[in-house]
Amino acid sequence: MKTFFIGLVVAVTIIVLSSCGQNSSPAGLGTVVGVIDGDTVAVALGDTTESVRLLGIDTPETVHPDRPPECFGKEASARLALLLPPGTAVLLHRDVEPRDRYGRLLAYLERLNDGLNINLVLVEQGFAASLHIDPNDGMRRDLEAAESRARADQRGLWAVCGGNHVPLEGFG
Repeated sequence: MKTFFIGLVVAVTIIVLSSCGQNSSPAGLGTVVGVIDGDTVAVALGDTTESVRLLGIDTPETVHPDRPPECFGKEASARLALLLPPGTAVLLHRDVEPRDRYGRLLAYLERLNDGLNINLVLVEQGFAASLHIDPNDGMRRDLEAAESRARADQRGLWAVCGGNHVPLEGFG
C-alpha cells in the first residue's frame, strides 16, 4: 500500500509539472534588475536575466530603434521605475505565448509585497494604453476598461498628448 501511495504521488507530481508548459500560464518568481522602457523590464529569474515585455499594454516609445521618442515616454518609463525599483520581487503571470518576436518573455507582472498589478496600474494612471495581441487576452477586458476610465478622466498621456504614440516634437 505504501508503495502504491508513493507511486501515486510521483505520478501526480509528473502530471502537474508537465502541465506547466507554455499554454498553462504558470506564474514565476523574479527580481527586478532594471527598467528598459515604459513597458519592458529586466528581471532576474534564477541564474538568468530576462527582458520581460508587459503584456496587454503599450507605452510611448523612448528607446525603439526605428521610432523617435514619443510624448509621455519618459514619464511612463519613470513611473515604471518608481513602481519597480531594482530588487523588487515580482510574480510573472504568463498568457498563451511565452515570447514576442524580439525574444522577450511576455508576462503580466504583480509586485510580490503588495499584489499590485503593474500592467493594470500603468493603464489606470494613464501611463500606458491597452494593447491586445491575439492570442494573449488574459487581462484584455480589465485593461480596456482601465483605459476607458483613464481616457474619460484625462489622466496622464491622454491629457498631455491626446493619445498614445504622439511624436515628442512640440511637447518638449
